[in-house]
Amino acid sequence: MIESLLIANRGEIARRIIRTARKLGIRTVAVYSEADREMPFVREADDAVAIGPAAARESYLRHDRILEAARQTGALAIHPGYGFLSENAEFAEAVIAAGLIWIGAPPASIRAMGLKDAAKQRMIAAKVPVTPGYLGKDQAPARLQREAESIGYPVLIKAVAGGGGKGMRRVDQADDFQAALASCQREAASSFGDQRVLIEKYILSPRHIEVQVFGDTLGNVVHLFERDCSLQRRHQKVIEEAPAPGMDAATRQAVCEAAVKAARAVDYVGAGTIEFIADASEGLRADRIWFMEMNTRLQVEHPVTEAITGQDLVEWQLRVASGEPLPLRQVEISINGWAMEARLYAENPSTGFLPSIGRLDHLRLPRDLRVDSGVEEGGEVTSHYDPMIAKLIAHGPTRSQAAQKLAAGACDVEIWPVRTNAAFLARTLKHPDFVRGAVNTGFIEHHSADLIPPTEPGTPVLQAAAAALHPSNGNEAWTGLKGFRLNAANYRYTAVEVADKPYFLEISGDTPYGRIENNVLFIDGEAWPFSPRRTGHAAGGGGAADGTIMAPMPGSIIAVSVAKGDKVKRGQSLVVIEAMKMEQTLNAPFDGVVAELKAVKGGQVAEGGLLVRIEGE
Repeated sequence: MIESLLIANRGEIARRIIRTARKLGIRTVAVYSEADREMPFVREADDAVAIGPAAARESYLRHDRILEAARQTGALAIHPGYGFLSENAEFAEAVIAAGLIWIGAPPASIRAMGLKDAAKQRMIAAKVPVTPGYLGKDQAPARLQREAESIGYPVLIKAVAGGGGKGMRRVDQADDFQAALASCQREAASSFGDQRVLIEKYILSPRHIEVQVFGDTLGNVVHLFERDCSLQRRHQKVIEEAPAPGMDAATRQAVCEAAVKAARAVDYVGAGTIEFIADASEGLRADRIWFMEMNTRLQVEHPVTEAITGQDLVEWQLRVASGEPLPLRQVEISINGWAMEARLYAENPSTGFLPSIGRLDHLRLPRDLRVDSGVEEGGEVTSHYDPMIAKLIAHGPTRSQAAQKLAAGACDVEIWPVRTNAAFLARTLKHPDFVRGAVNTGFIEHHSADLIPPTEPGTPVLQAAAAALHPSNGNEAWTGLKGFRLNAANYRYTAVEVADKPYFLEISGDTPYGRIENNVLFIDGEAWPFSPRRTGHAAGGGGAADGTIMAPMPGSIIAVSVAKGDKVKRGQSLVVIEAMKMEQTLNAPFDGVVAELKAVKGGQVAEGGLLVRIEGE
């Protein structure tokens, strides 16, 4: 067994590796950026080494600094987790050349599957069915558009390198193709250093099915069944489950065998995931499920596979990297119950899921679930890394029970002042169509009106806030008789501000639900600040309705498409901002003229900073 390992990652996956390594008696070394100096994983490792500034390109993506940290601490192996350098063949080769054990896929396998076009060509040769599309080397915009028209709209433009939903755009008509292509290439270049793309037929009723595979150095390859990752937003997974709803035994066998065949085609070793796209218009059928790509690493959603199989996949990784055979044979792996995972993000659903950054002054995560988290109360969510706060994982005998358990856990989340998607997750898990298994990758977009929590507080929120300000302690026989009438219910009236807006309402004697903490009310995963109503309250302006375009989040200005004095049309793109490798396009709210322009391409902007001001003609 490996004696010591360095973890070339951060956050919750670093903590997960540390816990498993400790169980096996392996010494751990954490590397960290300046921004992560106080993070829990740094404190929990046996040793820790600072490797550079907050920017990932100056720390977690620096091969040389990570290898030097291993040399300094005597680490004998490197585990890359997921993201960052986990699928970087050059880094894997450098680790091996330094005489260290690489706890990941062989560099040749990473290369074979790392580029989506080459991977598909290899799968075609291995007789694994692939999605129809264009995989050619000619990247001229005109050629790409001709191929899209030949395939037939809608199509999906996808970055050849990378994953995680970055560099991916759906295009429904020819007029939109070139703008989508430019945006996709720009994002791909920023995220992966490679702007090449491929074109795929967009499946109109798609399900995202993926199979966990595992190989060892002795030539053994097994699968640990499938996961359904169809609940996505902007091509990024939100809720994952295992097994896949509606998957019959014959289809499961066909898909899982195809996944093993794909892994064998690249002599795979370690943990990997074969991703398939399914046309679910007529249910899940083996002849309507196609290979998309392979992730040559551990996946964020691996806990649901662990839950239904009872296996520790990180332990499997460490044992395989030590030269041991796979812990189980295929016939010894079975499905037990149902598991679901929800990704709890620092983001605001009511503002289009823009990232929310800041200090976690109050953090309370559910106690009845498995929670994988990289942060703690008092920590900070920054703009430097992915905004995931935690993974919430529920396991139960049935799909319904797992969903109910996970929904209850999402409702119990309490976080402030950073905004989260907890209430959105709870609403999704309780939605009737989700409950009955009617899911596809368009589910969130189609049901957004039902899933996104309201920006205005409802009656239960107002009643709870008012009751907290004017509690009844049972000793108000006379002082509490305001509005008293004989033989009538006891009603009182109060003025309260919730989320900086004033309300005047009557307080009933009913006991409100929710929990109060430091003038913040937590109800069903939502957080509502409240206080006694201030006099002279007035709502502020400055929104797009008056032509003032302000930055909805801090970030980099990557495109400015207008100049001062330009005439613009409603909906026309003005400025594109990038934060956490996600683009946000800001458009003109009405026809007018650019009266003021503060945005400069390549510059930085703080949240709320003025970008453009439009005046009506």
